[in-house]
Amino acid sequence: MVRTTPKPAVDDLDLATVLHALGDPVRLELVRRLATDGEVGCGAPDLCVPKSTLSNHWRTLREAGLTSTRIDGRNRWMTLRRADLEARFPGLLDAVLAVSAPAGH
Repeated sequence: MVRTTPKPAVDDLDLATVLHALGDPVRLELVRRLATDGEVGCGAPDLCVPKSTLSNHWRTLREAGLTSTRIDGRNRWMTLRRADLEARFPGLLDAVLAVSAPAGH
C-alpha cells in the first residue's frame, strides 16, 4: 500500500521555516539532489551522516514544506515540492539553488 506523510498546505508555508531548513549544508545538499534527480530514496550513503541524523534532516525538510514523502512498504521516497514553493515564494528555490551550487556547476 502506498501512502504519503502529512505536509503543510501551500498557504501555510512559512518563509522563515523554509529558510531555516535550507540553512543547513546537509539539507541543502538533499534539496539540490531532489532538484536534480526528482524522487530519491531516504538513504544517502555518500553524505557520511548517521542514519538517525539523516532521518531528522528529511523530517525537517518535510515539516518545513520543502518535500513530500511517499511511503511504499518499507521504502520512503522524497520529492521536492517545487511547484508549491514557487507558488508561495516565486523564484526563491531557484535563487537559493543557483547561489549555493557547488563549484563547477
